Amino acid sequence: QVQLVESGGGLVQAGGSLRLSCAASGRTSSFYAMGWFRQAPGKEREFVAAIYWSGGSTYYADSVKGRFTISRDNAKNTMYLQMNSLKPEDTAVYYCNEAIGVHPLHDSWGQGTQVTVSS
Repeated sequence: QVQLVESGGGLVQAGGSLRLSCAASGRTSSFYAMGWFRQAPGKEREFVAAIYWSGGSTYYADSVKGRFTISRDNAKNTMYLQMNSLKPEDTAVYYCNEAIGVHPLHDSWGQGTQVTVSS
């Protein structure tokens, strides 16, 4: 069992920054890759970014490349998403999950963290 808790969301003006955190507990030693996903009102959940847990390689959705940076702290079992140059279209609930490519591994989701970007 893996438990994931997202935090760090908030309200920010366009052009601003936020840093999200995803704290993991449980069988974290078996993580292969972890990812961030987001769901905007009225839209389907979409892939944002992912990181290979051991090697640290990263990959991003085209919409966030150059603006978002994913990272992890293996010792703390925590993953981060630094979001810069935020746009109103980044407004969504952000979730973390184990990842297989650009897809979530698990069907269940945590509570997520709300990010709202005002114009």
